[in-house]
Amino acid sequence: MGYNKISKIWPNNTEYFFRDYNLKPLKQKGTYCVSTSLAIITGETPEYFQKLINTQDSISWSEALRKFNMKLAYCPVDIRKIKFYINELIALDDLFLLSYYSPIGEEILKDPDHNGWLVSSHIVVLHRSIILDSKSGNISHALKHECNSHHTKRTFRVIPLNHSRGL
Repeated sequence: MGYNKISKIWPNNTEYFFRDYNLKPLKQKGTYCVSTSLAIITGETPEYFQKLINTQDSISWSEALRKFNMKLAYCPVDIRKIKFYINELIALDDLFLLSYYSPIGEEILKDPDHNGWLVSSHIVVLHRSIILDSKSGNISHALKHECNSHHTKRTFRVIPLNHSRGL
């Protein structure tokens, strides 16, 4: 296989897992965007996930979803701003978690401090063409959400537990 400048986020456009899922927005309390996002996609409480996950360990997020017959699959994206691939995600018409760095600019390229801290980040739920944002507790169209101006930290597709891919 030759050198490619970009890759597809998902190998095909015909798999749909959670398209008809009904999601309700939740507003996070404190800095619990990961646990609140997991609560949005499962219907469980954020507090349930706060006991199970490490916010910096996405494998623990995927493990916590197993009870709900879900897991996460890593999507091959880089640090590009989300606006450069949001249309591809929307076209996949399913359920994703989008994590991005909160600052905009060169701050995200600095070395971590003496405690290992780099910069803050946030995560939102993308369902089809809408974003459920736990920071505000609101729903917005994906093309209009502020995440489009931010650089990617991680992007995951929510998939069934029995799928061959996943963490």
